[in-house]
Amino acid sequence: MRFAVDPWSPSYGTNLDAELGESAAQVALDVEIPGSEWMPIEPDPAAVAPAAVLFVDGVRRVDAQVWVEDGAAAEASPALCASYAAGVVCCCRDSGAHLLTSEVRRGLFTTAESPADVVTGAGTYRATRTAGRPDIAPAQVLSLAVQRELNDTELAAAAAARTGHGGEDDLLVVDGPLRGRQHLPRAIGFVKTHRSDYLPPPLGGVVAELRTGERTPVFRLGSSWERHTWYLRLPCRPGAPWAGIVRVECSAELAAADAVALAARSQVTLPRFASTEYKDSRAPQNLYPIAGLERELRRRLGEPNLLYRALRRAAAA
Repeated sequence: MRFAVDPWSPSYGTNLDAELGESAAQVALDVEIPGSEWMPIEPDPAAVAPAAVLFVDGVRRVDAQVWVEDGAAAEASPALCASYAAGVVCCCRDSGAHLLTSEVRRGLFTTAESPADVVTGAGTYRATRTAGRPDIAPAQVLSLAVQRELNDTELAAAAAARTGHGGEDDLLVVDGPLRGRQHLPRAIGFVKTHRSDYLPPPLGGVVAELRTGERTPVFRLGSSWERHTWYLRLPCRPGAPWAGIVRVECSAELAAADAVALAARSQVTLPRFASTEYKDSRAPQNLYPIAGLERELRRRLGEPNLLYRALRRAAAA
């Protein structure tokens, strides 16, 4: 028996489901080349890495689970007090890697009719009401509300970074799907984990055949939103068929030629920032700038025990 060990640490779940779920998304394979001619695409020698790469990411943390009572309801409603932050790291030729912008926010998320801000000695949790849904558990409804606010914060951070950075020879890399941010110029989404099988079986084998730096042809993916996308293999130890595989996506509004050019640019850019196993347990997909940004943002969220005690004191008062 022969076997290969995926470098992705099992403590983070898995970057690839053992059985990828069948996707109902509509797939157009002939964006770059006809589906019958699909094969791994090597890096384009004419492609040039951008002068600056802007990495966007956000983190979130639930500081306390609370219950909210207001005059409009006879019963208490569940709520979350959460801290979340987003920022942008710039990796450029002139200044190396440096933090461009970051923002920390705190919020009270609840389905109560008339919530109020929670003021504590460690900061104010801004009240955000979200409507309940009969088909989703209350805890999930609140979690989705936190994620929406985090996405808005990431969008604001990306816009601020573009305004302050200046210049047009850059590439904006969003950690995760590009949804909601596809209108940003020169932007790509960087998807580390795979839950659905978007390619038909004959072409799915092309992904496993990719060598370091190679990608699949660009294809168009349509579900609840549309985008151009492609698979790319980052530098890693050979072994598992999908080791080091990421899916990159860009706006569906781009012309096919522009999407292909962006895919070629991603090939000469992203592998430079791939992490290694002895430094990161989510190597190589957890890019070094993103990992560093996550650590800094989590630090800026504040000490969780301090925030929890501040919330307890505010509730008692």
